[in-house]
Amino acid sequence: MEKRNTIIYWIATGLMAFGMLVSGLQQIFRAKAMADMLAHLGYPLYFMNIIGVWKVLGVIVILIPGFKLAKEWAYAGLFFAMTGALVSHLASGDYGVKELIGPLMQTVFIILSWYFRPVDRKIISVN
Repeated sequence: MEKRNTIIYWIATGLMAFGMLVSGLQQIFRAKAMADMLAHLGYPLYFMNIIGVWKVLGVIVILIPGFKLAKEWAYAGLFFAMTGALVSHLASGDYGVKELIGPLMQTVFIILSWYFRPVDRKIISVN
């Protein structure tokens, strides 16, 4: 069971980290496709820099050892960013698989990574 959980954790974390890093860098460097998508959703272009930097920092915090409380915040931030992206697409009438699959799958990877994270990456309550 422990080995299975570790495998699930690293696969989910790897996929989540890759997706967040790539999209975060696209946002930081203002890739045209990303700029067009955010403009379509009604967000200002400067929002890309903010979200992009936070995605990259979140991935770094989740991958490095230690910083358990920061990891919790990083997971929460990435979860809010991806569920917010999903709701933004739905609210703007984007119902296609192409628009929804990225945020939906990233949300699943974030949840799996958080749930199956090793004990040394969790905050343990003493109560």
